Amino acid sequence: MSVFHRFYWLINLNSAVVFVCISYVQQSVAKNLGFLIPFVSVLMALITIHMVHSEMIYQPKKGSSLLTTFGVFASALKVCCVRYRYYLDGHVANWLDHAKENYGGWYSEFHVESTKSLLRLFPLFAFQILYRTCIMQIPSGYYLQTMNSNLNLNGFLLPIAAMNVISIVPLLILAPVLEFNTLYVSFLTGAIIFVGHISTTLSVMAAGFFEIHRKHFPLVEQTLSGKVLLVSSMPCFHLAPQYVLLGVAEALVTPTCSLITFRLVPDRIRRISMHFLTLFNGAGCFLGAFIVQVVYVGSQGIWFPNFLNEGKLERFYFFLASLMMVNTFGFWKVSHRYDNLNQEYDQGLQGSLLEERLLQHEKSLKFYDSILESSSTVSPVETAL
Repeated sequence: MSVFHRFYWLINLNSAVVFVCISYVQQSVAKNLGFLIPFVSVLMALITIHMVHSEMIYQPKKGSSLLTTFGVFASALKVCCVRYRYYLDGHVANWLDHAKENYGGWYSEFHVESTKSLLRLFPLFAFQILYRTCIMQIPSGYYLQTMNSNLNLNGFLLPIAAMNVISIVPLLILAPVLEFNTLYVSFLTGAIIFVGHISTTLSVMAAGFFEIHRKHFPLVEQTLSGKVLLVSSMPCFHLAPQYVLLGVAEALVTPTCSLITFRLVPDRIRRISMHFLTLFNGAGCFLGAFIVQVVYVGSQGIWFPNFLNEGKLERFYFFLASLMMVNTFGFWKVSHRYDNLNQEYDQGLQGSLLEERLLQHEKSLKFYDSILESSSTVSPVETAL
């Protein structure tokens, strides 16, 4: 748990510097320079990695791969279809057991049990899709609200992206606190994610109320990137609570999901499970873009308007908050599966691995017994010869 907290803490610390410095350069100094700085940074990082790549070579443990995982699914489905077609008795505890060699499949006990442990995480991954959609409102809907609010702070024009630092501060504070309570956290991982989802729901709901509040302020002119825009005179810091709530959610959910994904699978497929978590997070980003497009077309540009003062963006936020509320209580129904991570899941497979080894030893003993029996039938003359 400490590893994940420190990892995300360093990432967000770097993000806080980036959102303040580079966004200010892009908005107030030169727009193209704001793109040039990260480009040069990435180029330097690639050169550095290439120079030290010989010291970073890592050989993953053999025994499982993504093709093997998909093969277990395919083998189980094939055996299930064959048994169903020919009305064969194939009662097993789990449908993936059909992929085992002793049930007509092609894979060992270890591969099937590893795949079952990965399948156990899929509900967790699925409930993170809508959560990630809400998190992506910061660089989309929340930025639109900020851009249409008063960014003038005592004569200094704040960068729009600087508001993102408000959502990063909770993570920078909570990550060290949670690190010191690792033992306590490991028993309540499901509850922690549930609280994070509630915080996400409250954030999106608060965004809807603040959008209504923003429209009650008179309009003023504000220059952004050389363009004069009519924006609300409401100070942008009024939007801080929705950023804070989303930051609290990120501090609770992201490291905990990574910990669950890492601990509830055997050591040899942890890399695959982390890839699946990333895949579902990416699916949440695409779902967010899809929902925005559907809402824009379905409401004819009213729920997600081109000009906020002429539309009803708050309706979109309330709609998204209602979806997130259903998603939160759906996760609560399955959250008990992901509590108490003090015992690694590798220990749960020791029994099956031990059985395989005993079967191998039993076969070896039978083989040697047959050799001894055959040797005992040889005559003393033949033995002397």
